[in-house]
Amino acid sequence: MLLFAFLIILAFATHGQGCNRTPLREGKDIMHCGYKACDLGKPGLINIHLISHSHDDVGWLKTVDQYYYGSKNSVANAGVQYILDSVIVELMKDPSRRFIYVEVAFFYRWWNEQNDFIRHQVKQLVNEGRFEFILGGWCMNDEAATHYNAIIDQHTLGLKFLEDNFGECGRPRAAWQIDPFGHSKEQASLFAQMGYDGIFFARIDEQDRVNRKATKTMEMVWQGSNNLGEAADLFTGVFFTHYSSPSGFSYDSSRRDQPIMDDDRLHDGNVKERVDKFISLMTEMSSRYATNHYLQTMGDDFNYMNANINFKNMDKLITYVNARQSKGSKINLLYSTPTCYLYALNQANYTWPTKTDDFFPYAPGPHIYWTGYFTSRPALKYYVRQTNSFLQACKQLDTLAQLGVEHNSDIKVGVLKRAMATAQHHDAVSGTEVQNVADDYALRLANGTAECKEVVSDALQKLMAKSGTFPPRQYFCNLLNISMCNFTETRTQFTVTIYNPLARPIIHWARIPVEDGPYDVLGPYAERIETQVIDIENRTRSIPERNSSKSQKEVVMRVHLEPLGFSTFFFNKTTLDADSATRRVVRASPSVYNMRSNQRREQITTLQNQHILIDVDPVTGMLTRMVNKDKLLSIPLQQSIRYYSANQGKGLNPPKPPSGAYIFRPKETFPNAITTKVTTKLVQGNLVQELHQTFSPWATQVVRLYDDQEYAELEWTVGPIPIDDKQGKEVVAYFSTGLASNKTFYTDANGREIQTRIRDFRPTWKLGVNEPVAGNYYPVNSRIYIQDEINKSARFTVMTDRSLGGASIKDGDLEIMVHRRLFMQAQQGGMHEALNETGSDGKGLIVRGKMYLLLDTIEDSGQLHRELGERLFMAPLTSFSDNPGYKTWSSNYKTSYSGLKMSLPPNVHLLTLEQWRGTTFLLRLEHFYEKNEHPTLSKNVTFSLKGLFKPFEIQSIDELTLGANQKLEYSHRLKWRYNRSTGSSDAENTHKTEQYKDKFDITLTPMQIRTFQVSIMQR
Repeated sequence: MLLFAFLIILAFATHGQGCNRTPLREGKDIMHCGYKACDLGKPGLINIHLISHSHDDVGWLKTVDQYYYGSKNSVANAGVQYILDSVIVELMKDPSRRFIYVEVAFFYRWWNEQNDFIRHQVKQLVNEGRFEFILGGWCMNDEAATHYNAIIDQHTLGLKFLEDNFGECGRPRAAWQIDPFGHSKEQASLFAQMGYDGIFFARIDEQDRVNRKATKTMEMVWQGSNNLGEAADLFTGVFFTHYSSPSGFSYDSSRRDQPIMDDDRLHDGNVKERVDKFISLMTEMSSRYATNHYLQTMGDDFNYMNANINFKNMDKLITYVNARQSKGSKINLLYSTPTCYLYALNQANYTWPTKTDDFFPYAPGPHIYWTGYFTSRPALKYYVRQTNSFLQACKQLDTLAQLGVEHNSDIKVGVLKRAMATAQHHDAVSGTEVQNVADDYALRLANGTAECKEVVSDALQKLMAKSGTFPPRQYFCNLLNISMCNFTETRTQFTVTIYNPLARPIIHWARIPVEDGPYDVLGPYAERIETQVIDIENRTRSIPERNSSKSQKEVVMRVHLEPLGFSTFFFNKTTLDADSATRRVVRASPSVYNMRSNQRREQITTLQNQHILIDVDPVTGMLTRMVNKDKLLSIPLQQSIRYYSANQGKGLNPPKPPSGAYIFRPKETFPNAITTKVTTKLVQGNLVQELHQTFSPWATQVVRLYDDQEYAELEWTVGPIPIDDKQGKEVVAYFSTGLASNKTFYTDANGREIQTRIRDFRPTWKLGVNEPVAGNYYPVNSRIYIQDEINKSARFTVMTDRSLGGASIKDGDLEIMVHRRLFMQAQQGGMHEALNETGSDGKGLIVRGKMYLLLDTIEDSGQLHRELGERLFMAPLTSFSDNPGYKTWSSNYKTSYSGLKMSLPPNVHLLTLEQWRGTTFLLRLEHFYEKNEHPTLSKNVTFSLKGLFKPFEIQSIDELTLGANQKLEYSHRLKWRYNRSTGSSDAENTHKTEQYKDKFDITLTPMQIRTFQVSIMQR
């Protein structure tokens, strides 16, 4: 550290060769950052904005810690701490130099290790715009497999750190998504709402890039929302090629490009050749852009560990290239930043083209569609989604209970916030990391969850207490999805507490694993709860991770939960007959039939409740029909588990790589059947009916209909996928509906707005079809659907519990990839490892998930879509504790609770409630319907925050940008000249009208999210 400080002091007196110098300004309060710090180049010349950067993956081939410290360099020679050390020293040598930094996850670690002297120097560099934060999120998140809630949270975390430590000069003006493998329209919308002026990235489909170069449309205004108007529009720039330095001009110590040798006293001088080459490259590249400004990245993955090499050669390059201007050269080089480049374009007085679709799928060449990662590591994708739901509940309960420093809740919640933010990285939830790094991500989530469990238990104890007496602490079961809970299966009596994180009451189906039954269950008001006891099927019992489980049955019950509230249920094992009238509890029907037999076949070919009917072929065991009984809609639904054979790759011109963690490249154009007949069982009862289907020992599913539920649930279990035949397999859930879909299907963008997809078509260029399956796959974060495009009668929707890939390759059909196992070491994106996940037994990983099948009219489907989507990503939180008896518990503790005095309107979602700064809370509210999605719920909505919360009263309110790092009234984004291809929205002016209303009255327009910092008074 002392050596580092000495080098910085020495840097003040150090001069590089050939560049103009200005004295370094002193004084910690001098601020000349943002657009005020920009050199816009020279009029009449082609200004090349050199962007010095290092792309530092927050985990990929090494873990995030290994990348930071620079360990395991035999895997990848990268150490982020040395990058930051070296860059700061070199920036201090010359005030003309610039450097941008992106990943706060790394900078946060480095910053916490620095002494006050170093921090002072860094702040000065930031205040002068010479060390500039770009993007500002905890990481550079993936855009295909991420949920919008987690995207917002991870940026909020990073931006808060920058604001706390660097103030206004630490606020990024530009987003920098240079490495994600395709780009989401919703991501653009979120960035615009966070106050960014633009976004830059490198990866787009190569056919798209060729077209854009030819038409000079590499830069555009991206209309990020069909609902929010200009408030979601974002200037967008695409790089000429990758985000690296231009070919032959990478000066990093990890590269071998020639340095600039300019001393005439020595041999091998190369200034002329180097300058000629660079001018030629810049002339060609810049000619594909619309103005006399061009952005050129100078850096790459984990570059600048020796920043001196980079800056010394760039100093010379700038000097000698610019010297050519005296001989007629039109190229002008300057150190710049994305912020300054944006400002230069903004001042160019140019009318920009627009874009209204997204940048999926991504293919850097023929036969190379990076659509496999939409599904890669599906278990991790589920864990990330599940953990995000837990984090939201944790933050809410922390806030409702107003836990303080005595509980260390801020520190504990922070552990999970950082773990979740890290998991959003484009080589994390995407599934494109090597196995040991995936394990590290999961470990971080587990550690963070353990910390937040302490917070949840503390909060529930405080909220349950009546007079200072705390109830037993809560226990959590992590494996309820495979019907395992050590706490419940070893006790004859216990309590179950279920918390609802939504701001409206819900009905929830709980399934509690027990060793045996029956159980007498009392609700929070001593009412007896109707239950159904179901045998845990053999497939679940055989999952290796259940090897210590005693659970043989599950208790199923329907519970009503209040908004932001919990209810406690009291379980007592009983020896009474299950049909005892005094208990009003009904066990599952013992009738379980083999549907291939002739035994009572006519009675078991249909599952139905009050709303849904599903027919099953008594011979094949396959589904044959789905009926919406309320709307009199019927489709010939056929569903099965199938698989594609993974292409093992061959051919060099063009390259035809194998399927891998990134790439999906199937051998077939239609997935293979596992079997034509399935073994089935039917379980019937008072609360739920289940059809168990076995396609093979490694592919099974359960089709469920709960009482009075308006959709069917499909629980699939896939694995170990067999690869003994040396053939990788990519498993899909396949649906045939008979609907006239006319090549059209629909997917959501990051859980929010719906995107129209047309098979073998791109809106902005003529697609050359070379991979008819992989080239039509898109991200499915929460739903995919098809509809009758001819008569506009019916819509069939599949909703998912995690991000996956999906498509409609044949009219009337949908497919969703649920699991992949590949044995080829596909060298894709730098990853030299087969995607071959294994379970605890060393065999292929078994993955379980759920889908939800909805059949409705086009006009009415929106409400169920949105409500179910909300419940899936903000799922109820279940915990357990000892049961001293209802009378004892209810005398000392609360058995139910709601944090709200009234529910929010049915089209408003409470997205964020967390403790913020001091006594203030962060509150986000969103209108979660799109325009024209529902006759009434798609309208603007106004409601009051006054008297909304039970434990506290809001006293004052300040509206912030979506990232919560700037007051909205101070946010003035750059204005661009362009012609909008869709209409504007009331969202653009909503905040301006608030001053004429009660300050607690909130108006939301369709798809609008509003962010508030509120101060409170405890009731």
